[in-house]
Amino acid sequence: MSKILRQAVVMLLLLTIVTGIAYPLVATGLAQVLFPRAANGSLIEVDGKPRGSELVGQLFTDPRYFWGRPSATAPFANNPAASSGSNQGPTNPALTEAARQRIAALRAADPGNTAPVPVELVTASGSGLDPHISPAAAAYQVARVARARGIDAAEVEKRVAQATEGRQFGVLGEPRVNVLELNLSLDGR
Repeated sequence: MSKILRQAVVMLLLLTIVTGIAYPLVATGLAQVLFPRAANGSLIEVDGKPRGSELVGQLFTDPRYFWGRPSATAPFANNPAASSGSNQGPTNPALTEAARQRIAALRAADPGNTAPVPVELVTASGSGLDPHISPAAAAYQVARVARARGIDAAEVEKRVAQATEGRQFGVLGEPRVNVLELNLSLDGR
């Protein structure tokens, strides 16, 4: 019996060292050498100061900025520690009410815009942290942003076109616009 117990303790210690210490150190070291920017959070810096990550949505509410997808994270919007969806189904009255409120806020921010509101501006992504919107969602906001900044809508459309990323490897996913990068571009970054 003591032999089996000793073997179990030795295996526990060995596996703890291999999987709890050695593997994380090797994986972190390789990531730092091979992909240092991604390993450190894909941070976007302006004047040497981090302004956010290109991988995590940021909350923008000022009419001068493009707004991203709503976040389902709590207690704070776009909280990476609470990444998850809302788990509200299409028949849930809370989801319907939240979408109504978001549509009302978008309409209030741009009363002259009668175009249909793109769905991703009123529903959270699966992770609740999506940093991208579709080019259609960006186009929906162009007039508001141009008016709030006092610049020509054509200039804002040009920035949207420059910030639009194509499909990954030319075939995967859909074209998308990183909201933080677009807003920083408008700020003159």
